[in-house]
Amino acid sequence: MKTSTSEEKRGIQWTARNQLDDLDFADDLALLSRTHEQMQMKTTSVAAFSASVVLNIHKGKTKVLKFKAKNSNPITLDGETLEEEESFTYLGSIIDEQGGSDADVKARIGKARTAFLFNTNVKAVLLYVAETWRTTTTINKKVQVFINSCLCKILNVHWPDTVSNSLLWERTNQLPAEEEIRKRRWKWIGDTLRKSSNCITRQSLTWNPEGKRKRGRPLRGEIEAAMKMMNRNWKELERLAQYMVG
Repeated sequence: MKTSTSEEKRGIQWTARNQLDDLDFADDLALLSRTHEQMQMKTTSVAAFSASVVLNIHKGKTKVLKFKAKNSNPITLDGETLEEEESFTYLGSIIDEQGGSDADVKARIGKARTAFLFNTNVKAVLLYVAETWRTTTTINKKVQVFINSCLCKILNVHWPDTVSNSLLWERTNQLPAEEEIRKRRWKWIGDTLRKSSNCITRQSLTWNPEGKRKRGRPLRGEIEAAMKMMNRNWKELERLAQYMVG
């Protein structure tokens, strides 16, 4: 992979000096490029190097997702047009052409409905990678409404009977969804800050993406706003993270 992507700068700007060309996990590969031309060249290059070591890319399983792309031409592989999609699932999370976390949250709610045990199954599915969500008031409300409906069923509370949220959470030993997501996020931040400075997961915390972003506060903005309330900065968090485990 490094051989096929290291010759040219065809990725997205990641740090001041480095670009991020791809994300790899087992046999799953996600190529990243800023332009249609760069993506076409990278796709062709990866296919050629793969073929040289007797590895073939499955065209039917290879998809293209564009984000605010002006070039509508297709990406091709060996003369065949690769299918374009509005969203795809990568390592369990949904990524779509709109950005944000709405599609992923909606899918998590759908999956959680089929689970049976609330804490070990339902919440594990519902809040998977919640620490990385760009949370909004709407997202928090959607998650909380679903959790509350599950808790009411567990306690056999049905309309017209009602119970306050605080009593509902107390009787089921649950935290409000917003608070639980916040706790998960700070634990993840601590774990990430203990990683090597060369790790792309750690670099992502302070990464400034290129181009215009969607309206609303991004994940980094949420973190920095919380740090400001605690009179902390990134340097202090990095120092504190080294002394905290778990």
